[in-house]
Amino acid sequence: VFNAKTAELLSHHQVEIQQKFPREGWVEQDPKEILKSVHECVEKTCEKLQQLNIDITNIKAIGVSNQRETTVVWDKTTGEPLYNAIVWLDLRTQSTVERLLKRIPGKNKSFFKFRTGLPLSTYFSAVKLRWLLDNVEEIKQAVDDGRAMFGTIDSWLIWSLTGGKNGGVHCTDVTNASRTMLFNIHSLDWDPELCQFFDIPMEILPKVRSSSEIYGLMESLSFQCLGDQSAALVGQMCFQDGQAKNTYGTGCFLLCNTGQKSVFSEHGLLTTIAYKLGRDKPVCYALEGSVAIAGAVIRWLRDNLGIVKTSQEVEKLAAEVGTSYGCYFVPAFSGLYAPYWEPSARGIICGLTQFTNKNHIAFAALEAVCFQTREILDAMNKDCGIPLSQLQVDGGMTNNKVLMQLQSDILCIPVVKPSMPETTALGAAMAAGAAEGVGIWSLNPGDLTAVTCERFEPQINPEESECRYARWKKAVMKSMGWETSEAPSNGKPM
Repeated sequence: VFNAKTAELLSHHQVEIQQKFPREGWVEQDPKEILKSVHECVEKTCEKLQQLNIDITNIKAIGVSNQRETTVVWDKTTGEPLYNAIVWLDLRTQSTVERLLKRIPGKNKSFFKFRTGLPLSTYFSAVKLRWLLDNVEEIKQAVDDGRAMFGTIDSWLIWSLTGGKNGGVHCTDVTNASRTMLFNIHSLDWDPELCQFFDIPMEILPKVRSSSEIYGLMESLSFQCLGDQSAALVGQMCFQDGQAKNTYGTGCFLLCNTGQKSVFSEHGLLTTIAYKLGRDKPVCYALEGSVAIAGAVIRWLRDNLGIVKTSQEVEKLAAEVGTSYGCYFVPAFSGLYAPYWEPSARGIICGLTQFTNKNHIAFAALEAVCFQTREILDAMNKDCGIPLSQLQVDGGMTNNKVLMQLQSDILCIPVVKPSMPETTALGAAMAAGAAEGVGIWSLNPGDLTAVTCERFEPQINPEESECRYARWKKAVMKSMGWETSEAPSNGKPM
């Protein structure tokens, strides 16, 4: 909860949501657990406000922010999900993508790029939805009976919280819609030809709205939503052309505002909708570099390898050695996203010697996040023609000082972090507070409160940085081509 005048954080609560990995490459979450966590966060945050003697009736609007491509289908008559949510970095749709590619002239992944801004990839919602329609009998049946609703997590939450089966509002905003591969980013509408190509019935799709208008009410509070990366762009106040931010969450997402024109990348970046802050306001676009695995690599070191008990320990291990000692880690657990879009890649750790220990692997994991950011920043600089002079960063991982210093060293430019790193939540609050009919938050640059920041300056010489980056690139090449495309039906690797 934020103060609309000063943008000061008043109270917050968070719950880690369980990821399920039913098979190799599959990543799911329980939509009901997500909904329950929202109820719990609302309750706890309000309790904390009351302890601070802040009247909770002062809360005027709710902003929803979500991981954008994660896909849910539910039954509108019972209000129950018909399957777990398929998470954005899930890989089960690789054979679906292969099958769809065969129907495209020259198997061109970028065939729909000028309509959607996106390449055909396992990442986006349309292929996840196609997989659900092909493989889950309950969903096929619900579609035939006219009971099915599709949405990304924002749609599922807003529908559930505004009444659910008793008149819940089925909508999404332009930023989330632009990540489905079913949405035309120029006409700002669902594209009938794309729906036909993916064979998706248009009646199950949510209504698309701007990111800052009243969609519906919960106990007289209004809802608005923004996809997480757009919300962070707004929270970092990147309202001018050429302003960029990088968010370090499960994955890593670098977005550069390109204003009211959609810029198409020649270097493997996505064109996406940055925001549309009001029904009658213009739409703004962004170039985006998406990395699938950032914070998820820390979770992997903790949960799969067990070399740390808490995420915070990774920083400590890395700080003890201050070098990876020639060890390189490419965490291509879900293939490689930008700038390669190579689903056949898999994670590798290379350059190991008898001297390598868990500290070096922890350091290499942090360095991997920085190298991946460097790759997308290089692509962005080529596409935009104006190199960034500093990088604005946010997200949970930015609390790791070793990571932030490393990032500055590898990019050879300063890294600037706001004192309140949860800018995704702030951006969602700003869009909600600025909506017509709420009007308690001004988005005029002059009215925005200046944010106090911490700066990290490069501390190593550029030659050393380039040398390490070149070796990383070599490791990336070795990670490619591990998986053959047609996975066998039991989900086991070939």
